[in-house]
Amino acid sequence: MSVYSVGVDLIEIERIDKLLEKYGEKFLKRIYTKVEIEYCSKKKNKGSYAARFAAKEAVFKATGFGLGKGMTWKDVEVVNDERGKPEVRLYGRTAEILAEKTIQLSLSHSKDASIAMVVVHE
Repeated sequence: MSVYSVGVDLIEIERIDKLLEKYGEKFLKRIYTKVEIEYCSKKKNKGSYAARFAAKEAVFKATGFGLGKGMTWKDVEVVNDERGKPEVRLYGRTAEILAEKTIQLSLSHSKDASIAMVVVHE
């Protein structure tokens, strides 16, 4: 399995917090899936929203187009497996662009920032 592309994104948690304060439910519904909102709303550390935002950006970067070519924020969904490891589910145009590819995702966050790294394999 060879590497097709890589995407990385780093985001300040405060930036997402400010968007949540300003736009609330409208922001959540535009960016995150129902599954992501349910998961993140249960967390004390709101860095989970930022980590998922960074993951979506990292996936879009890995496509080579960024957020374009008909892709939407909800095309990328971050879920956790039974052990808690984050995984990516793709929908819509993003799924078409990365069809038959395997995606690995790593998330991390500190008090101030969240980072996501995506490796796409052929």
